[in-house]
Amino acid sequence: MRKQQEPTTQAGRRQLGSLAKRLSPWIVTLACFAYLYRRVAAVAGAQGVASYMASVFAGVPWPAWLALMIPYSLFFFLIDTWVLWRVVNWFNAPVAYRRLFPVRASTYIISIVNEQVGKGAIALYLNRREGVPAWQVGSSMLFIMFCEFYYLLAWAFFGSLLAWSIVPEVFHIIPWIALGAALFFAGFVYFFRSPRFSQAGIRERHLLLSFRRARVWQYGATMLMRSPALLCAVFVYHQSAALFGVEIPLRDMLGVLPVIFFGTLIPGPFRAVAVSMWPLLFPEHVGRMTAFGFVQHNFFVLFNAAIGLLFLRQANRELFSGAEPAAGASSAEL
Repeated sequence: MRKQQEPTTQAGRRQLGSLAKRLSPWIVTLACFAYLYRRVAAVAGAQGVASYMASVFAGVPWPAWLALMIPYSLFFFLIDTWVLWRVVNWFNAPVAYRRLFPVRASTYIISIVNEQVGKGAIALYLNRREGVPAWQVGSSMLFIMFCEFYYLLAWAFFGSLLAWSIVPEVFHIIPWIALGAALFFAGFVYFFRSPRFSQAGIRERHLLLSFRRARVWQYGATMLMRSPALLCAVFVYHQSAALFGVEIPLRDMLGVLPVIFFGTLIPGPFRAVAVSMWPLLFPEHVGRMTAFGFVQHNFFVLFNAAIGLLFLRQANRELFSGAEPAAGASSAEL
């Protein structure tokens, strides 16, 4: 009887763990929006939250704002595809840059709900269209995610130092996180590159192929390739904040924006953590910064999904047409 109960108990624990994993992003989101509501309600007073926020939105010159955000979102898409193209050509197969547009764009739709599923869709697409083993592409996706974490952390480290007197003290831990991550990175690369650990079983796993092949400069290059998108974001967010009635000096925006982008690593719908950081950093403009953060981050996500809709039919046609995998387009082809 006891042996029969143990598997049941273990299955129950797994189900509870799975449920907690699914619910935790929503719990974080609800907590963030509850915090925002209390802050805005305190400022709105008798006017009421809805009326107060409506007046904030009414004061924004939306055509000028769209003129900033649409080109920025398109530029990010080009940079994001460039990173994917470069990594796939390094570690998997020569694939033309423009051939990745449909799959990179269409996975933005999936990424609204789950970023990891979007990465899996890229692996499936390249397997079907280019004949690249899915586990190889999965390895490249892990490499991109690994580099993205370090890219965000590196810029957050720089930003926290630049805006040390502006960011709340809780963010003063970022340099220590960066130090620990740097030590881990050194050990991680040494483990995968050193002949001393060549017999380690974990190194031979298919999903870690890209890390076995990657050289140190390729990690750095992947992070640098993303940096133009962040620098562009600093300018765009600086200009957009002014349209919401809040003047944030360009230097201050360069300091705080990487810290806020680092907060997007915390899972949750509507980029709730990033949104709630704006009024926390600029408490004298609670209502405007709440509206600004919500619109900035969520328009970016939704507009990327709109780009995906433009490519979705082509991506589905290429994925499910039943055509034979391509022999491999020349990497020089653009």
